[in-house]
Amino acid sequence: MIKRTSKIHIEKILSENPNWKILDIGCGYGANKYATTVSDILDLSNHYKDKSFVKITEKKLPFNDKEFDFVIASHVAEHVEDVSFFLGELARIGKKGYIEVPTRLEDNLVFENKKAHIWHLVFDDVNNQINISKKQQYFEPVLTVGTIKKLNEYFRESLVIELSWEDSIKFKMVEDNLKTPVKISILNLLKKYFSKKIRLLIK
Repeated sequence: MIKRTSKIHIEKILSENPNWKILDIGCGYGANKYATTVSDILDLSNHYKDKSFVKITEKKLPFNDKEFDFVIASHVAEHVEDVSFFLGELARIGKKGYIEVPTRLEDNLVFENKKAHIWHLVFDDVNNQINISKKQQYFEPVLTVGTIKKLNEYFRESLVIELSWEDSIKFKMVEDNLKTPVKISILNLLKKYFSKKIRLLIK
């Protein structure tokens, strides 16, 4: 089962279950404060001295079946080459969990995402599943990660997909049904905007 949720709701659940064994995977230096175990392809053991740290060295995650009560994968799935295998692994090692990914809009806005991200993940509310397609760049990015984090405070529902799952993660690999992208020029849009402003001032 998989459905939409919110990070605030997930934080509340984690705070109410202090005995849970919680894994945060692929989080870099920003692990969830409730995580008891952190795992990454980088060796961050010195950074996480107060938590158990496990370095990922192979495609299969180095954990037993249903080892964790809760697994967090925030902004990870869009990077993983074999995303279907990765989602299967999350469901194998955890009883339930939280997945956070950027929307297609955020993915196109941010400079760092242009080459780092491989997949678009879109949630299908009718079939309660994640639809996964190859990433498409629809316009040249104009924002940094730092800027998008600030915008997240006000437009989070437009920029981030927040999902909770239990027992299994339903997903489907699909062809993107959008037309071949015609790159939208942000520069041209800005020129038109300021041109209109100037014309209004002249009047």
